Amino acid sequence: MHTHGHAHGRTSRVLAISIAATLAYIVLTVVAGIRAQSLALISEAGHNASDLFALVLSWLAVYFQQRPADDQRTYGYTRAGVLAAFLNALSLIVVSGYIFVEAVHRFRAPYTVQPRLMLIVAAIGVFMNGFIALALWRGGSDVNIRTALIHQLGDVASTAAVFAGAIGIAYTGLDWIDPLLSVLIGVLIVWSSVAIIRETLNILLEGTPHGVKLSDIAAAIRDRAGVIDVHDLHVWSIGSEVRALSCHIAIADIPPSESESILRDVQRCLHDRFHIDHTTIQFENAVCDVAHGCVMPVHDHQHEHSH
Repeated sequence: MHTHGHAHGRTSRVLAISIAATLAYIVLTVVAGIRAQSLALISEAGHNASDLFALVLSWLAVYFQQRPADDQRTYGYTRAGVLAAFLNALSLIVVSGYIFVEAVHRFRAPYTVQPRLMLIVAAIGVFMNGFIALALWRGGSDVNIRTALIHQLGDVASTAAVFAGAIGIAYTGLDWIDPLLSVLIGVLIVWSSVAIIRETLNILLEGTPHGVKLSDIAAAIRDRAGVIDVHDLHVWSIGSEVRALSCHIAIADIPPSESESILRDVQRCLHDRFHIDHTTIQFENAVCDVAHGCVMPVHDHQHEHSH
């Protein structure tokens, strides 16, 4: 628990520093974008504004995830990070729409761009976003942190593109390169958001975790000694790194003291093969009236629960 809390504390500090740096860069990019008349820089400001929102939500999520479970929230605040990641990804889609609309206007009526100022600001952005991305990469594999990391990696790529575009404008005088870069940045934003939206929606809708097949879990449970059958099987994610399972397992009519070894064997299998540690397993020796969504009376069952 101490190590877990220490990791959360380190992640929280990294996010706080990233928030301060991103806010400063947004101010710089907006001012420079207006002065240079560069839509690419202004798009970068919008992109970084969504990143600031992402980082703030991530910081809040890390804070809430450290709060213990209570009678009202029995799983604690584990899904706070998942919800934050979902909102972050949606915000990126909105920003992309704005960028596409503005790019169309710039293609129709190009502005004269100041490439030198673009170069300076883009160089600062590549360095800053690269530093933040590295810090977040070391912060863990939680989907909330990974969302913030994807934001930053997208920023590294987009600011590098702005840097290259500024050089192109300086040498060719083609101002349409600026809105073209904006479109490419928008496409990058959308691409980086879709996977996160799908993953977080699956968690929020309590779908089967990515990479897990329900049929494989059922087969593995049936292979355990003493297991006759398994049904009413459900697997979902409480948070991005916490999987849960509930099921009914049919066994012979034996005393609870003898069924304990079956329970432990099933638990070990679920842990070793599927990384599932939070389980609720109900043993029974009679046939369910309804195999999926068992509704048998409680007195007809033997119950074994594991958390």
